[in-house]
Amino acid sequence: MTAIEQLGAQIARGTQGAQLAERIALHIGDTTAAWVAGARSDEGRALLAFGASLQGASMADRVLVRCAVTRLSEVDDIHLASGTTPGSVVIPAALTVGAERGAPAALIREAIAAGYETMVRFGVAFNGPTILYRGIWPTYFTAPAGVAAVTARLLGLDEKQTAHALALALVFSSPGVAHPAGPRMGRWLSLGHAARHGVTAAVAAQEGFTGDVQLLEKDFFSAIYAITPDAKVIAEGLGKPALAGVSLKPWCAARQTIAASQAVKELAQDGLKAEDIREIHVSVPPPYLKMVNHGVIKGDRSSYLTSVPCQVALSLVDPSEQYALKPEPSRITPAVETLMGKVVVEADEKLLQHFPRTWPARVRVTTSMGMLEKEMLHVPGDPERVFSAAQAEHKFGRVLGRVIGEQASGGLWSQSQRASSQDGAAADLVKGISQAIG
Repeated sequence: MTAIEQLGAQIARGTQGAQLAERIALHIGDTTAAWVAGARSDEGRALLAFGASLQGASMADRVLVRCAVTRLSEVDDIHLASGTTPGSVVIPAALTVGAERGAPAALIREAIAAGYETMVRFGVAFNGPTILYRGIWPTYFTAPAGVAAVTARLLGLDEKQTAHALALALVFSSPGVAHPAGPRMGRWLSLGHAARHGVTAAVAAQEGFTGDVQLLEKDFFSAIYAITPDAKVIAEGLGKPALAGVSLKPWCAARQTIAASQAVKELAQDGLKAEDIREIHVSVPPPYLKMVNHGVIKGDRSSYLTSVPCQVALSLVDPSEQYALKPEPSRITPAVETLMGKVVVEADEKLLQHFPRTWPARVRVTTSMGMLEKEMLHVPGDPERVFSAAQAEHKFGRVLGRVIGEQASGGLWSQSQRASSQDGAAADLVKGISQAIG
């Protein structure tokens, strides 16, 4: 059997949903916050308007819009070694398709597990963290296959049909969404279309369409994209759930910035004060130096979320603002701006020994009283510092409390925790999300 056939067989058997029930519930909750918050942003409103303009919008169209608004939030989960953000793709797709088909909760869990398994494994096989900095975005590249896996499981496709759905989806993959830096609303629409292609692939396979299940073993990806996939990764250790290795972000920011911010937060807990700081040196792995080494452009949400100087300064001066998705000029207060000017970001090749299994940072702070240093390999929410249910709920409230109010936020969290354990609760959650979006 080819790698695609082996993965297809695993998905069709649906063996992981039950053992991952608690973990799936937390990721549904986390993704719900990303979905609502993303939809309430200016970019999200534009995407919702786009979706509303589609005449006779289909289930696949709804998957497009919902995945797009969820991903744009930058508060969604992430698998570091693959460079993918599977929750923003897998969970809106599973809830949408599952709710509209009246799927039982157990089947929705299986579909979610299958989607994570697919995106993570393909992301690792394609060396996602490396190709990202070539302009090939691993989440966008693997999203069609992830949604195909979700939809195939919910449609009840057999092993052969599922393998063909995956093969078709891989041909639908798109490598990039324009330049990886700067304000580009089109990137979110591209992600949505990638997810939509996954629904198409699964439905086509159900109707008898076939794909090339030997695709990974041939030279297709090397010839077209200059990527040589490691096909062995797809089938190795299929009994070990990929979801267990996925991180939850502790706040809203690009994950490449979070290790530095967490290091500064922990130094602050030990007594570091902003007014004592003369300089902050932040070292990061060379691949993402350019992505995080910049200031902010007022009104450009992406620049706030990807700026190490901004995120480090907020960590010390106003950490509550790290839960805000919509940047306001007022966020850059004189105190924040002053501290940003003291942050120097540099590449350190020594950190490559940890990358991409972790996305680390080393922080050296010069104060009026001496030097402080902290290396951060794992942040809260990583598998090595896994979130409890209470921590996940706390983050949910911090993100959505300011968007929809604390009472509504609490009710939506409760709904999210039932979505994969009670039949019919997924449909209730989708309705609740729609009401929260307004």
